[in-house]
Amino acid sequence: MADFSTVARPYARALFDLANAADSLAQWSTALSRAAGIVADDEVRQFLARPELLAAQRAEFLQSVCGRIDDAGVLATAEGWNFLRLLAEYGRLPALPEISAQFDDLKSQAENRVKVTLVSANEVGAELSTKVRLALQERLGRSVELAYEVDPALLGGAIIRAEDMVIDGSLRSRLQRLAESLVD
Repeated sequence: MADFSTVARPYARALFDLANAADSLAQWSTALSRAAGIVADDEVRQFLARPELLAAQRAEFLQSVCGRIDDAGVLATAEGWNFLRLLAEYGRLPALPEISAQFDDLKSQAENRVKVTLVSANEVGAELSTKVRLALQERLGRSVELAYEVDPALLGGAIIRAEDMVIDGSLRSRLQRLAESLVD
């Protein structure tokens, strides 16, 4: 899959500015997430890639599919239609998942919130989860939205990922460092 991060940036920023001014960040976030999920579907991707389709037909198709999921959503508005038409016209519909991700990042920054993933070898209990969340809130100075993943390959400990920060306290990485130091 192509890297659409650079292509997506101006679209995400423009949509964020529009949604923020209209106080509809949550609605746009939901609509973009749903549309991104639709575009990421293999059958939809193949259909949209058909060369005989005009840009307007691609946009109409996507809007109709999104409309079946959420007929009162922002993609049903004039702004939503113009957005989809613009993406289709410039061949940017495949960038929709990245546009959605970048929009959510901008939304999180505006709301002074950060998404953090805690990867551990075992399930994390409520008490430990609360301690980690509070410690991260203090360190990052923002509200923390904590997601959990279990990876038995870690053996023990945990890895914390927040934006571009990674704290690796896993037993696996400690053992790797120990093995490297013994080899040197």
